[in-house]
Amino acid sequence: MSARARVLVAMSGGVDSSVAAALLLEAGYEVVGVTLKLWGGESDSGCCSVSDVDDARRVARRLGVEHHVFNFGDDFDEHVVAPYVADHAAGRTPNPCIECNRHLKFDRLLRRADALGFDLVATGHHARISERPDGSRRVARGVDVAKDQSYVLHMLDQVALARLLLPIGAMTKPEVRAVALRLGLATADKPDSQDVCFITATGGRAAFLGDRIPMTPARVVDTSGSVVGRVPAVELVTIGQRHGLGLPGGGPPRYAVSVDVPSATVTVGHRADLLTTRIEVVDLSWADGLVTGPLAAQMSAHGALHPCRVVGSPMVVAGPPRPPAPGQSVVLYEGDEVVAGAQVT
Repeated sequence: MSARARVLVAMSGGVDSSVAAALLLEAGYEVVGVTLKLWGGESDSGCCSVSDVDDARRVARRLGVEHHVFNFGDDFDEHVVAPYVADHAAGRTPNPCIECNRHLKFDRLLRRADALGFDLVATGHHARISERPDGSRRVARGVDVAKDQSYVLHMLDQVALARLLLPIGAMTKPEVRAVALRLGLATADKPDSQDVCFITATGGRAAFLGDRIPMTPARVVDTSGSVVGRVPAVELVTIGQRHGLGLPGGGPPRYAVSVDVPSATVTVGHRADLLTTRIEVVDLSWADGLVTGPLAAQMSAHGALHPCRVVGSPMVVAGPPRPPAPGQSVVLYEGDEVVAGAQVT
């Protein structure tokens, strides 16, 4: 691809996407910045506030590139917020950042880029794109292990990967900030966004969900069925949760091992009750075809890796690990490269 290719850079208002745009401009690409307006409600901890749009606009002005704002709020409500609420109502644990990437940043944005005549799309994710000898591509871990975001990009297919640039994937976070400082970008010392953009730090999940679905008080039972506590809302409990279960103090720690919304029951057990060697998944998709060699499974954005193999629909994991909650993603790696992803049933 020619260095004069037109690149639409998703600029969230943070330092990573700011530097991504700057690096592409320095490399000779024709750069246009865009900020996605996704969440129209209250936000104090994510990347969707008015100040974030202003920060992205200031960086674009500093770089001398065009900046636009795309309003994808309806798509965000449909594909991210509504499923988030529905999953909690069903006792599942959603991952809204993954769904935002799947439906907004790497679907809706790519389609808009096509309509506007852009050759490529770029983001500030800490991940890399590895090209295989046969020309296929995979998402690979970013150089900065602590900031690696390959897990949340596991859904990218060959079409998206062929159109995507990840300019800061080979950089550490200090290196990114150093570039921003050198260029005098307003975001050079801006803290990283935290948590889910539509969940406020003040109200949390309880306030957000309480405005949208009924909160159901639930009994907490042990593995023998004896009632040992109560929680104010079964919809807020997730598998593996240890705190906030209304349990008396003392004794070994206990964890939520099952959440049954219809019967308003949370079952707690000891750590051993959580361990498993088999994880049932759905929607298993491969990056560039089935891989039969040794793999490793990662079950959260920065979780540990566990040796695994795929047998039909179930995923067999060595360890044994503590399984992710239903609704969460399991991502398979071959070395540093993402080869597949699936969702826990």
